[in-house]
Amino acid sequence: MLNRVVVAPSGFKESLSAEAAAEAIAEGVGRVLPDAAVDLIPLVDGGEGTAQALAAATGGRLVPHTATGPVGDRLETHFALLGDGTTAVVEMAAVAGLALVPRPRRDPGGTTTYGVGELIRAALDRGVRRVVVGCGDSGTSDGGAGALTALGARLLDAGGRDLAPGGTALARLARVDTAALDPRLAATELLVACNPYNVLCGPRGVARVFGPQKGATPRQVEELAGALGRWADVLTRDLPAPGTDLRRGPGTGASGGLGAGLAAVGARLLPRFEVLLGHLDLDARLAAADLVITAEGALDRQTPRGKVPAEVARRAKLHGRPVLALAGTLGEGAHEIHGTGVDAYGTIIPGPMALPEALLRAREFLADAAERSLRMVLIGSALAGRPAAGRGNAR
Repeated sequence: MLNRVVVAPSGFKESLSAEAAAEAIAEGVGRVLPDAAVDLIPLVDGGEGTAQALAAATGGRLVPHTATGPVGDRLETHFALLGDGTTAVVEMAAVAGLALVPRPRRDPGGTTTYGVGELIRAALDRGVRRVVVGCGDSGTSDGGAGALTALGARLLDAGGRDLAPGGTALARLARVDTAALDPRLAATELLVACNPYNVLCGPRGVARVFGPQKGATPRQVEELAGALGRWADVLTRDLPAPGTDLRRGPGTGASGGLGAGLAAVGARLLPRFEVLLGHLDLDARLAAADLVITAEGALDRQTPRGKVPAEVARRAKLHGRPVLALAGTLGEGAHEIHGTGVDAYGTIIPGPMALPEALLRAREFLADAAERSLRMVLIGSALAGRPAAGRGNAR
């Protein structure tokens, strides 16, 4: 019997928040199992919605703030103060996310994380002792240069002039002047919740892996890769972070290299779920489930590399729980999700359609897909309890 279903999805980018996705799945479950207990656990990965979700989970609150957006415009954004009263959460997507970069202005060589530094500074003004920076859904590739500038560092060329914002300008970086760096950073625990698979430089560096998604041409990708390599070299020389390889260390490429920039001023780069999920009591709730349903906008070969469905499945399997994954799209390598502990997966799209329609109707499709999938689960359960055809007592 399926008496308790845990629903633990991520958000669907440009379509559904994690909360909305969880509610849609619960609707579909309710059509089939109206008496089942459905435990909704909308999950965040450091990207959009992270600050709000953690504030709600801990009895904290969002603090509004005006900061610089990724293309230099001032915008209304926020950070979170958690219920413990000593921790702030800065969601980089809320001030430097891809959704904040208008499509005609998507130039990853020129966008900036300056607003991230402004939010960190605003959190420090509140007297917090710990700042968690959630990385995900970024629209920038400046290696965190903008954030460091907002925190007081100066990035200078060979003539002693300040560099322009953006990753491309880092190719001309000669030195980093930290004389005016905010001294409060030294007394604050700065944690970066990131995907450890993302590294700054090399064949799998962020410029090459994520640059095209942010609008970079092949030529810009190579320019950014060279500029971020220069950034890592100068940071390593001028702000040596003990034990941190800023080029290829785990998480250094998070959010267009924001991880590397913050690591250079003392931040610890940690696997995002290690930082974020501790507030949700996820493991105990998975252990109590008869079935776990997770979801994300796309399942592909990147999913096992630190995405929400893979993490949910890994943790659920520690308790022997079956896992179903739903997705807006199935990309190349989606089958690799089985290796993480997902027992079955499927797309929510009922047939060929234009992307704008799919995004608009995502909630409807997700609820319907949950219903269809659960009915299949019940058929399988019924068949499993019956003797196989031809097995009787005949000789």
